[in-house]
Amino acid sequence: VQLSESGGGLVQAGGSLRLSCAASGRTFSTYGMGWFRQGPGKEREFVATMTWNGASVYYADSVKGRFTISRDNAKSTVYLQMNSLKPEDTAVYYCATDRQEYSSGSMTWANIIGGQGTQVTVSS
Repeated sequence: VQLSESGGGLVQAGGSLRLSCAASGRTFSTYGMGWFRQGPGKEREFVATMTWNGASVYYADSVKGRFTISRDNAKSTVYLQMNSLKPEDTAVYYCATDRQEYSSGSMTWANIIGGQGTQVTVSS
């Protein structure tokens, strides 16, 4: 599977960005999708994930109420809408897809395939 992220950039605090991730190389609709991030000097962390059927959606506490994950199976694309951005959201954002088909479990960096990442920088 190949994952191609886009939509990153520089934005002022309080602004919005929408990240997109197009997947190819295998069936999209039967795999969970998500986003992780790694800020400068920080460990990689989970941001948001969605199970293959959209039945379960999970967000990190730090982004709840501000970020929204969604998927368009017809376009094999997952999105991350980021609103009310804060300087602490500055990070490389990685698209992720579950290694296991039809999984309803949580996605961790150990059991996903990640993309190359896209830089998001939030200025104060």
